Amino acid sequence: MVIANLLSLLLGVALTISTGNARAESPEAVPKNKQTVLGLYVTAKDAYHMWRADPKNTILLDTRIPAEYVFVGHAPMAVNVPYEFWRSDVFPENNEPVMELNPDFIDRVKKMIPPDKTVLVLCRSGKRSARACDALAKAGYKKAYNVVDGFEGDAIKDRQNASFAKRTKNGWRNSNLPWTYELHGNLMYLSKNK
Repeated sequence: MVIANLLSLLLGVALTISTGNARAESPEAVPKNKQTVLGLYVTAKDAYHMWRADPKNTILLDTRIPAEYVFVGHAPMAVNVPYEFWRSDVFPENNEPVMELNPDFIDRVKKMIPPDKTVLVLCRSGKRSARACDALAKAGYKKAYNVVDGFEGDAIKDRQNASFAKRTKNGWRNSNLPWTYELHGNLMYLSKNK
């Protein structure tokens, strides 16, 4: 098992070095609601390999709300800057939470991540992170990759499956990548860090 994991890691590093960006998802394969203006896409597994190959110049940006980051878990190296916040005072008409933009998103990211770095942008399933990538592109970031399967992954759509509507299909957590509940103040979105 250790040898298989080592070989997988070495293959990922070799692909990253040879292609410059791991096995990026082809834009045609990415659903419209996960597409970005930069057209840079990776899976959670490939994002991890990119980070492992160059952790000083590759930053994992988790754009979920702090409650998701804390209670659902997160990649141990992920910096948390929410792209949007949940409006808990508004009842969702379509069973989706009502979200509002984080007005400090770009300013907070700029304080933590220089625009010349590779930014791997992660949310729950790749939709919010796509919008965050577009905001980063508008702010001058040229290497903002959408992690298309997110932290939790896509929901199972087969009603016959016992896991119907659960996010057990892909994503960071379901791909056996490192994740934790452990918290570090320098990586978390804290109001005192403004």
